Amino acid sequence: MPSVLRRVIEETPVTRARTGVTRAAVLLLVRDVPGTERALETLLPGRAVLPVRREDISALGPVALARFLRGLGADEIVILVDDIDSHESIGRLQALLALPLAARRRLVDRSGRALDVSAGRFLVRDVPFLLAGCAATSVALLRTGLRLRRLLRAARHAPRPASSRRVCYLRTDLWSGVAAGGSVGHTEGVASGLRALGCDVDFVASTRPAALDPARHEIHIVPPRRLYAARRELPAVAHSLVFETGAAAFLARRRAGLLYQRFDPASHAGVALSRTIGLPLVLEYNGSEVWIADHWGRPLRHRRLFERIEEVNLRHADLVSVVSEPLRDGLLARGVAADRVVVLPNGVDVERYRPDIDGRKERQRHGVPGGVVVGFIGTFEAWHGARVLARAAARVLAERAQAVFLFVGDGPQRVACETFLKRSGLSARAVFTGLVPQEEGPRHLAAMDILVAPHVPNADGSRFFGSPTKLFEYMAMGKPIVASRLEQIAEVLDDGRTALLVPPADEEALARAVVRLIDDAPLRASLGAAARIRAVERHTWRARAAGLAARLETMGLVAWS
Repeated sequence: MPSVLRRVIEETPVTRARTGVTRAAVLLLVRDVPGTERALETLLPGRAVLPVRREDISALGPVALARFLRGLGADEIVILVDDIDSHESIGRLQALLALPLAARRRLVDRSGRALDVSAGRFLVRDVPFLLAGCAATSVALLRTGLRLRRLLRAARHAPRPASSRRVCYLRTDLWSGVAAGGSVGHTEGVASGLRALGCDVDFVASTRPAALDPARHEIHIVPPRRLYAARRELPAVAHSLVFETGAAAFLARRRAGLLYQRFDPASHAGVALSRTIGLPLVLEYNGSEVWIADHWGRPLRHRRLFERIEEVNLRHADLVSVVSEPLRDGLLARGVAADRVVVLPNGVDVERYRPDIDGRKERQRHGVPGGVVVGFIGTFEAWHGARVLARAAARVLAERAQAVFLFVGDGPQRVACETFLKRSGLSARAVFTGLVPQEEGPRHLAAMDILVAPHVPNADGSRFFGSPTKLFEYMAMGKPIVASRLEQIAEVLDDGRTALLVPPADEEALARAVVRLIDDAPLRASLGAAARIRAVERHTWRARAAGLAARLETMGLVAWS
């Protein structure tokens, strides 16, 4: 029996063995695995559920995966995704479920929508639909290519200055299921900052953005179409055209003065809307997604297409907002005019993140032992340095019996970090919570005594271009911080005054700094208090929005004053 199968079977709930209960093996292809596991009873009522995580099958090819699923002996095989309409491998999943893996096979998404799949349904219903989707996607791709060619040649337009303080925030991306992280915090922060300046902020989005209060914003959803979910990378490109049409209809009935779009590597909808309606466009640009795919993800098949979409966005946006100087320098090197680029680092809501929050319930909830709790919150991406922290944690835990580590979040490197600490025999004092909703972030940070931001340099030697939202949230919590001496992080934090800074990727130095803070409670208090003052004085989202408004006024793009 494969070790993966043996482990999964050993974790099966006792209820699985009850007679008369449908046994459902559920393959979790979702972003928020812990949250989805908690919702399984609602999504799949009346079943004894055997959850199978992505990491359980990551080493299996298609044939081995089919054998694995069939070997579970379940009455029902369920593949659970975030959104059936936007999952770009939907055809492959349907083909897999067409095999006789169990008596019943289904595709289900987080909203509860379900598709029963069988060999007959696949041949009669799904194959024709997939072929139609391929044809429709090809047409959308042709339309997109022709328009990009025109836009790369077209002169930039001069929009009319915005007198209205109504801002339409465009979130075209198909990141369904993202409940927490820097992108969620940034979107919420920008909206709250603009609102503090007296702006009304409407949202047009492909999926409902997490952490936004619908009582404060008009939110219009332009959902993706499953017809386009037939070819890798291209559903989002085709959706850009659908989104543009839906957003135009929304703006026709609820006029705005300014468009603000978070850059989406597959979308040029903001540019098209800006030129058609005549509104100024602010593009929030957090880095080249082509570069990110090359270095931190999977290289893009349609690389040139995404490069051209990026070029169109940067060429025609009236103002490009970036979070760091390295990003600004990179845009200037690409020919973007300096007066069209503004650097606005991330920020924090100092009323939501504050020192008086009680984190004891979160400690109890996750079974965190008593002691000095050293914490990290994040999505465990490559640049977060979580593996460095795990190795440093092993050193600290070996040296200080009162130390406890709390890792909050989920992502690509979580399993490696957790496995390393388990193999080191230290898992009893290293707690991993999994992903928690954005609104629970402050309470989890309050459960920690020392906060760590162990970011690492880019592997290719290029400049670190991030502006970690966790950095400003840490500061606002009034907690002592240990962070990497790296680009903007070292500019925001003062070593010895608002934090302890260590060389990036140096686990030994990181461990020494953490041990120093464990041993020195007065230093912890002084660093935390100074960091809180600095966050309130310089790093609020209102201050960031004021900087944006000032640049727009200077450029004559708004007439708000």
